[in-house]
Amino acid sequence: MRYTFAKSEKLKNEKEISKLFLEGASVSVFPLKLIFMESSFSDTHLVKMAVSASKRNFKKAVDRNRIKRMLRELFRLNKHEIYSCLDNKKYVMMLMYVGKKEEKMELLQSKIDQLIEKFREKQHSASA
Repeated sequence: MRYTFAKSEKLKNEKEISKLFLEGASVSVFPLKLIFMESSFSDTHLVKMAVSASKRNFKKAVDRNRIKRMLRELFRLNKHEIYSCLDNKKYVMMLMYVGKKEEKMELLQSKIDQLIEKFREKQHSASA
């Protein structure tokens, strides 16, 4: 598996995003929240991912963009762990930053590990 975040892996469809917020399940480890839903899209990738940082918590676009860059990098580096717990099902996901202040990348890496573990547990409990 390549450690990339290709254009075809990005979730951009407004209908899919609104459906994700209405019907999706979520797991969270402060300051991160992952909303996910099984989907059926015609693509070779198993996951379509979007990232988000709230304008309410970060007024400056520079700050929001920095956080979104970190979230994309966290996904890119941990993509193999996420794919390992999908059982060849396709998912749409949104990784959200819900904290009010920016954290260091090292802390966010440990948080995303916890988040992936919670996601894995929720997947196994749902399939059982």
